[in-house]
Amino acid sequence: MKQINIGILGLGTVGTGIAKMLLENADLITARLGARLVLKKAADIDLEKDRGIRFDHGVLTADALSVINDPEIDIVLEMIGGETIAKEFIVQAINNGKHIVTANKALLASSGNDLFQLAAKKGVTIAFEPSVGGCMPIIKTIRESLAGNRIGSVSGILNGTCNYILSKITNEGVSFEDALAEAQKEGFAEADPTLDIEGLDTAHKLAIISAIAFGTKINLKDIYVEGISRVTAMDIAFADQCGYRIKLLAITKQNGDAVEARIHPTMIPFTNPLSNVNGSLNAVTLTGDAVGEMMLYGHGAGMMPTASAAVSDIMDIARDMLFGARTRVPMLSFQMENIRQLPIQPIDDICTYYYVRFSAIDQPGVLSKISGILGEHNISIKSVHQYEQKLNGTVPIFMLTHQAREAEIQKALEKISAMDTIMNSPTLIRIEGEL
Repeated sequence: MKQINIGILGLGTVGTGIAKMLLENADLITARLGARLVLKKAADIDLEKDRGIRFDHGVLTADALSVINDPEIDIVLEMIGGETIAKEFIVQAINNGKHIVTANKALLASSGNDLFQLAAKKGVTIAFEPSVGGCMPIIKTIRESLAGNRIGSVSGILNGTCNYILSKITNEGVSFEDALAEAQKEGFAEADPTLDIEGLDTAHKLAIISAIAFGTKINLKDIYVEGISRVTAMDIAFADQCGYRIKLLAITKQNGDAVEARIHPTMIPFTNPLSNVNGSLNAVTLTGDAVGEMMLYGHGAGMMPTASAAVSDIMDIARDMLFGARTRVPMLSFQMENIRQLPIQPIDDICTYYYVRFSAIDQPGVLSKISGILGEHNISIKSVHQYEQKLNGTVPIFMLTHQAREAEIQKALEKISAMDTIMNSPTLIRIEGEL
């Protein structure tokens, strides 16, 4: 029986999960693949850690280059992370004719265009399902299952930490700070949660999704990114009263010859299936011209869910190898010569609905002046709500608008913020889907 040799770089959480699956599910994998996947080498700087796995003699090594340069290893899994040494190892492995499987979304978002070009030149594959959405087959769904569809849009909850925090505030009414502390205690958030709560982790994933959905080069730098740190329990409670939930959404759409790509807290109606995705779970909705709307749902991170996606990638590459095929399915969904550089639409050009909260001094004429400024900028108010109870000497005013242009509402908020009767900066949350 044919044997395909695997090498792993990095035995952290995901790398260990992959090794565990390859070893414990070896018979199942062989039965489905028709070949044996053999973990020949696994490199890590810590060889003493008990990972709960019994490796064969000679598999563990502290020398990553011994994996990359081993002529018998066919597929190299990069599970180190980061954008420096991981990139160097991937480039060297590609130059050595190795296929690559990686979960490194940050590296692909920043350097993916060059890496995919190099892989195509060398006739090898970079597979990256575990980089986006954990066990959810987002990449495979767009690239293969919907290959004949024009993708209209992709919207999703792609960060379990943010979803856990927002779910905690929604369900228990706790503060953002308390919800974050609980997420850290439960292991859903890092000690420094910036990458997650400010939307940067989600941006890496959206850059990849936009590329495979619309046949454009990966473009991280032009994605609009806004995190959840300014969302309060008050905003979430008001949204709930109006029939909305607040989620950190990644949104991408094709608008003619441009792509919309943005990440921000978003109010979505209860009728949107994403509104009921709670805790650390992830979910994505996609629209295609043939299939309409569909949804993927599952664990977006974690040892075994992410390992599952990586092993699936290994098996896809192995199937190609068994039949003498090279990159049978285009890595970025489109043939390399058909990938274009589509611009990302500036956030100022976006038209959507808005929720705005002001903290105002309770005196006559304040509301009419706010309304007047909004009207000057072609912003029509759908509803206004004012709390009777004062908070720190001010009254919260909540507004929902009809559809407006982002640039206009930002100009209006700048003028309103300058009013003597407005305390603190207004809070703005975009709305997807009007009730």
